[in-house]
Amino acid sequence: MKRGNPRTSRWLGVAGLAMLAMVAACSPGVSEAPGTTVPGRDAGAALSVHPESGLEIIPVTVTSGKRTHRFQAEIALSQFEQAKGMMFRTAMRPDEGMLFPFDKPRQASFWMRNTVIPLDIIFIGENDRILNIAANAVPYSEVQLLSEGEAAAVLELVGGRAAQLGIKAGDQVQW
Repeated sequence: MKRGNPRTSRWLGVAGLAMLAMVAACSPGVSEAPGTTVPGRDAGAALSVHPESGLEIIPVTVTSGKRTHRFQAEIALSQFEQAKGMMFRTAMRPDEGMLFPFDKPRQASFWMRNTVIPLDIIFIGENDRILNIAANAVPYSEVQLLSEGEAAAVLELVGGRAAQLGIKAGDQVQW
């Protein structure tokens, strides 16, 4: 039996492992570790994912006075998911959003690089109340949009939707 060159075999093995790692890193899937739950989601609830991003979809509510507004939000948990956000997406329905929960509260800064549609960027404080809203953020802009205080999460909605629904600073957000 003739054996191949050991250098070539070793190189092909390393290249194969590298390819598998790249495919796994780029494949959409569940963002949470097995056995964990996302706050606000029933542990027995069926997993729903967005067809374009592959991110899990969870219910988010915003209570403004006596009105409660319901959204289906993609949840961006990893650094990669949060960095990509809504980049290159061409549409979002009025009842959709994207939620960016942070490991620990921080001064948050968002921009619209490679983001095609205008967005309302809603900064949420530790008490689950809206700190401020960067309304109708301009597509492709690299201007830094900042939270007014430490944010525990950010919710992105279609541009102008917060004003249309009367959502404002101080309103309660739950997920």
